Amino acid sequence: MLRVDPDWAPRAPLERLHLDWLTAAGIEVAVLRLDLIDPLISGNKWFKLAPHLQAASAAGAEGLISLGGAHSNHLHALAAAGRRFEFPTVGLLRGAAQDTPTVRDLQRFGMRLHWLGYGGYRARHQAGFWDAWGERYPGYHPVPEGGGGLPGAMGCVGLVGQVREQLAGLGWADYHGWWLAAGTGTTLAGLVLGEAGAHPVYGAMAVPADHGVARQVRAILLEAGAADCGYRLLEACRGGFARVDDALAQFIWGSEAAAGLPLEPLYTAKALMALRHRVEAGYFARSSRLVFVHTGGLQGRSAAMREHEPARSSAPAGCIS
Repeated sequence: MLRVDPDWAPRAPLERLHLDWLTAAGIEVAVLRLDLIDPLISGNKWFKLAPHLQAASAAGAEGLISLGGAHSNHLHALAAAGRRFEFPTVGLLRGAAQDTPTVRDLQRFGMRLHWLGYGGYRARHQAGFWDAWGERYPGYHPVPEGGGGLPGAMGCVGLVGQVREQLAGLGWADYHGWWLAAGTGTTLAGLVLGEAGAHPVYGAMAVPADHGVARQVRAILLEAGAADCGYRLLEACRGGFARVDDALAQFIWGSEAAAGLPLEPLYTAKALMALRHRVEAGYFARSSRLVFVHTGGLQGRSAAMREHEPARSSAPAGCIS
């Protein structure tokens, strides 16, 4: 039977971010380093996953089964949790078999993989999709794609407390808002619930609008009995999910050289680049203090950046295009 250590509660450090464009605008930013919570289980995906693990344990499940792509941070966190807490996991993957750093990690962590093709993956929304998998893996608890929904959001509520506990260490009495990448909107919804109107939450959408982020956030807040307010969604996908253009690659190299903060291009880097554009446009008043969430996912960085690697040599230290 699946068991999770109830005392395992990872904490994320809050660190100042030093970049010239923030200094010029008089804006202070602190980064919540979810990428540093654990050597195996990294990023916001753990916090979204934890309530599902608790439900599976309470139900006496043998293991967990979920869905994602070849670069899925969600499946990576699930497989890593299975490795750490010694329970079996199954991943249903989009498309044909691929060899990526994330897939290699899934295999190393012991996750059993099934490649569904694209048509088979689209069928995940059809009634009865889970029936056949339940017969094949009886006793396995299904987890929604990305760990989404209200349970996943509730797992992120506690991030608000983690930040507030560390403000004094920065010399901050308070802050003026959150900034983070949004893929499904689940983490954002959790922060909105945790803040309960105290501070706004800004979501830089790393996916196109037709992926339904706004709809998902509204649905979670409605299910939680909360008002659909306290947040704003802003476009940041740069033409499509998982698309890395030369300007974004140059921004990553320059930002890392200037601040020493490792970035991954699908979520965190796009969110930081969108923040720079808003800051330089005067979106935030001088002396604003913002909490930026690093959502992890660094295991997929090398594959996403491979074709842009030569850009490093052309970007002087501190250059941000």
